[in-house]
Amino acid sequence: MSANHTRDEVGGTATSTEPTGDHVIELDNVDSGYGDVQVLEDCSLHLNAGEIVCLIGPNGAGKSTVLKTIFGMLTPWEGTVHYHGDDIGGMAPEDIVREGIGYVPQTDNVFGSLSIEENLRMGGVAREDGLDAVIDTLYERFPLLDEKRSAKARTLSGGQRQVLAFARALVMEPDVLLIDEPSAGLAPNTAAEVFGHVEAVNDMHTAVLMVEQNAKKGLGISDRGYVLDQGNVRFDGAADSLLDSDEVSKLYLGG
Repeated sequence: MSANHTRDEVGGTATSTEPTGDHVIELDNVDSGYGDVQVLEDCSLHLNAGEIVCLIGPNGAGKSTVLKTIFGMLTPWEGTVHYHGDDIGGMAPEDIVREGIGYVPQTDNVFGSLSIEENLRMGGVAREDGLDAVIDTLYERFPLLDEKRSAKARTLSGGQRQVLAFARALVMEPDVLLIDEPSAGLAPNTAAEVFGHVEAVNDMHTAVLMVEQNAKKGLGISDRGYVLDQGNVRFDGAADSLLDSDEVSKLYLGG
C-alpha cells in the first residue's frame, strides 16, 4: 500500500489523533492485517457514547478488519486501540467482552443446536450475577425471542437469527456493540427489520460500530460514517452529509 493517503471530511468533525475521554472507542494510526498481508494502514477513527457509526467501502477495504482489531481477534501491528482511554490493543477477546465490548460476526453468530434461551445463557457465562434479570429485559425488548424461547436457533429465519445474535451479545450489557454486515444475505423487508433492531440496540444506551454492505441503508440509521478504501479512511463525517456528497455517492454508493 502507498503511505500517501488523502482523507476528506464531509460535514463532520475530523478525528482526533490523541486519545480522549470523550471517545468510547478510538483507533489511532492503526496498521493491522492477517499473517504477512497488511489490510489497515494508518487507520484512525472513533466512536462516541450513544452513537451509531457505519463503516462503508468496497470489498477488501478493511471494514471487518477494523472490528476484529478492536475485538482482539487481530493485534495491531502499529498504532493504538483505546477503549475509554485505555489501550486494549491485543487484549484477548474474552477479556474485551468483560471490559464492555460486544461483537456480532457476520456468520456463525448463534449456536444452531441450542434453544434461544440456551443461546442467551451462553452469552452470559462470564456474568457473576443478574443473568435472569437481563435475559428477561431482552425478552421484553425483543418479543419474538420470548415467543420462541424454547425453539432451536437453527429453526429461525435469517432475520430472527440476527436478532438472537444481537441479544446474545447484549447479555453482558456492553456499552459498545460491534456488528459486522447485519443485512448480509437478507431480503429487503427482512433487512429493514434488522436495521430497526440495530436502532433498538442503540436505544438501550449501547453505542454501535457497524460494518454494512448496504451503504445507503446503513448510513440512513447512523449518526456518522467512515468510508474506508485500501485500509484507510477516505471520507468521514455526518451520515447525512456522506449520503448527500456527490463524490461519495459516485464512488461508493452507486450514484
